[in-house]
Amino acid sequence: RRFWGWLNAVFNKVDYERIQAVGPDRAASEWLLRCGALVRYQGHQKWQQDYNGLPTGPMGKYKIEAIHATDSCIMYRGFDYLDGLEHVAEIKLQKCIYIQDQCLQRLSETKNLQKSLLQLWIISCGNVTDKGIIALHKLTNLEYLYLSDLPGIREKQTTVRILQQALPNLELELDLE
Repeated sequence: RRFWGWLNAVFNKVDYERIQAVGPDRAASEWLLRCGALVRYQGHQKWQQDYNGLPTGPMGKYKIEAIHATDSCIMYRGFDYLDGLEHVAEIKLQKCIYIQDQCLQRLSETKNLQKSLLQLWIISCGNVTDKGIIALHKLTNLEYLYLSDLPGIREKQTTVRILQQALPNLELELDLE
């Protein structure tokens, strides 16, 4: 088990030279696919899931529009890859064992995501608590948030009230017990 944690940490190590060389969207695509997530590019319907099948072309041609991280090993350590992404409108975090409050805080402090992110799903991420959900209040353009199966949410009413006060236009859908 310790070996897999170490390997996942290696997969999440940010390569800043690579970001400079191939651009933020390509570098982030490589990181996300290496960790088991999927990406969808602007103007494309198909989800990219094969690391070896990443599209080629001039730097900046393929802009990440959506990220689906289901059962992926993405973790806080790799979140610097998100900084240069300007077109991500949708993120789904589902069954991600390394996603925790610190990750959601980092997500909400990413300037480009504050502008572009419209929809967010957080499902079955056992290390997320009220603190992480409340941190999302900085995503001022967020239109839709779905929260499900998050046992770390203990103060549901308070958390919802704080979020709705901060983001009055947010459609919040809950499936929490």
